[in-house]
Amino acid sequence: MIHLVNTVGAGAINDLLWMLYNKLPTSTAADVRSQTKLRREVQRLHREMKGTSSQDEFARWAKLRRQHDKASAEYDQKAQSLQTFKTSFDRTVTVLRWLCTNGLRFFLQFWYAKQPLFWLPRGWVPSYVEWILAFPRAPTGSVSVQVWGVACASIIRLVGAAAVAGWILLGKNMMGSRTAKRAMKMGGRNGAEHRESAPAGGRGGKKEL
Repeated sequence: MIHLVNTVGAGAINDLLWMLYNKLPTSTAADVRSQTKLRREVQRLHREMKGTSSQDEFARWAKLRRQHDKASAEYDQKAQSLQTFKTSFDRTVTVLRWLCTNGLRFFLQFWYAKQPLFWLPRGWVPSYVEWILAFPRAPTGSVSVQVWGVACASIIRLVGAAAVAGWILLGKNMMGSRTAKRAMKMGGRNGAEHRESAPAGGRGGKKEL
């Protein structure tokens, strides 16, 4: 979970949760819809103002200007109110996300600090390695939850990096195959045009003789 949050990004997760939150019948859902409607109205009035001459059609332009200013003021007020609520929402989500990821990890590491996760065969590794694997308070000869957590996180990072690299390589191969197919099609088309033009040239030569 921690690796997923670090990969995707806390900001992107907050934005996704904010969008899902406003899809529900919440207190801000109506405000978000109203803000979207006001933004479209402001954009429409702005386009109409640009298409209206302030000299030839001053009355219509002035009316559009008043409507545009009023809609812009309402939109700014609504946006400021929603931004204030979203800041509080992001803060709450950040705290909950930390409690469910790092907070839970720290609690488990503290609670099970003296508990061996599993034991190593006696004499399998040197004594100083046993001490490192049992760090900080697990019995010597065992693997502590802290060390096991670090090992799992490292494996997850390596697997994630390998998956991303494989995805990028697959995308490049697909793009290369598509480019090669397009090149083959273009080459075949050019060859056909050349074959069509060659006999015409030959007949023209015979007529000259």
